[in-house]
Amino acid sequence: MYLVSVYFDEKANKILQRYIDKIAEVTGNDFMTSHKVPPHMTISAIEARDIESLVPAFNSLKNKLKTGTIDVVTVGQLLPYVMYGGAVMNEYLLDLSKVVYEAFKDVPDTSISKYYQPLSWLPHITLGKTLGKNQMAKAFSVLQESFAPISATVTRIGLAKVNPHEDVATFELN
Repeated sequence: MYLVSVYFDEKANKILQRYIDKIAEVTGNDFMTSHKVPPHMTISAIEARDIESLVPAFNSLKNKLKTGTIDVVTVGQLLPYVMYGGAVMNEYLLDLSKVVYEAFKDVPDTSISKYYQPLSWLPHITLGKTLGKNQMAKAFSVLQESFAPISATVTRIGLAKVNPHEDVATFELN
């Protein structure tokens, strides 16, 4: 599995990282921090034999994508073990999803997850992962006390391997 993810401006990144750190602190679950998973939003999840087959499609995005603003307005859970910050699906995110999908949909021997296709995608930023039942409750409690909606500017995009998260290619958006 490979991911196409976007990253945020420094101010939003610090706020999101603070939430990730708080969850790790109160739950004792340091998956996100020990695996050095940065705050990001996955735009596409792609099954492929190797990442090299995806690099040309990723590079084709360079002149097609621009920076944009998203609003992270809520927290949620992907049961049974993920806490996330939820973003409003705005025109920018919808267009981003469509452009990324179009770039990768015809790459041979690949499959794009049905949960990361245009109009079938929940824009979210994972704040805690692999949380147990009690950890989920603690994570929700700490976010209930500290979360406030933020606007974030998407500034960079990356093509990454998972487990551990490792960017293979990235570029800044105009």
